[in-house]
Amino acid sequence: MHPMLNIAVRAARSAGNVIARGFENQSELMIEAKGSNDFVTRVDKEAEQAIIRKIQQSYPDHCFVGEEGGVVEGSNTDYKWIIDPLDGTTNFIKGIPHFAVSIALMHKGRLDQAVVFDPIRGELFTASKGAGAQLNGFRIRASKAKELNQTILATALPYKNKDALPTYLESFRNIFFQAGDVRRSGSAALDLAYVAAGRYDGYWESGLKPWDIAAGELLVREAGGLVTDFKGNNDPMHNGDIVAGSAKVVQTLVKNLKA
Repeated sequence: MHPMLNIAVRAARSAGNVIARGFENQSELMIEAKGSNDFVTRVDKEAEQAIIRKIQQSYPDHCFVGEEGGVVEGSNTDYKWIIDPLDGTTNFIKGIPHFAVSIALMHKGRLDQAVVFDPIRGELFTASKGAGAQLNGFRIRASKAKELNQTILATALPYKNKDALPTYLESFRNIFFQAGDVRRSGSAALDLAYVAAGRYDGYWESGLKPWDIAAGELLVREAGGLVTDFKGNNDPMHNGDIVAGSAKVVQTLVKNLKA
């Protein structure tokens, strides 16, 4: 395992311990609203702090971008850690056991290392640039589906921007009638990890932030999948719209999303 990936795994497990303890004590959660249908808990903040502390023990000069803590500047700007300490906070708050820690490292502007950790199931998804993707130490591969027929896809409703629902439903309808079925789980990080593992054949979502996408994007690419935005471009973190899956599935999804 790459040394920096090893540190990221330790950081993810440290955050996972914080999250698991919080999940067992739902009555003690302190919930704040960040915006419309967007929540944060004390656990989110503590988990992010645990991640940064663990990484800084080995790399004190690195930079960080976290969902809860914003930007932490470092003297070595070549390395930037992108962190979502608890992706799927609403699931967590409601006691739905489907959420994850997401940690990615960018080196000179390119994704280099990735970890997505599900602390409830104990599933650890990892990837290093050029070295493939793994689940609990075993190699994973993305689906090779060529047609939407009989595929299982994942998506998310535009719950933070409900004015976008009519446009979303139009593309959803077209995709739904071609696909086998569509899931909506509430965690972008796990949706992308599941695409990397071949559990989902494809995935699309809009309005995401870099910390939602970064680790999962590298996982999918290293598992042999394709990742684009809704226009077929290769930088979904730039505008927050992402499509992932096998090459043929992504091409078909993009065609429907452009329509």
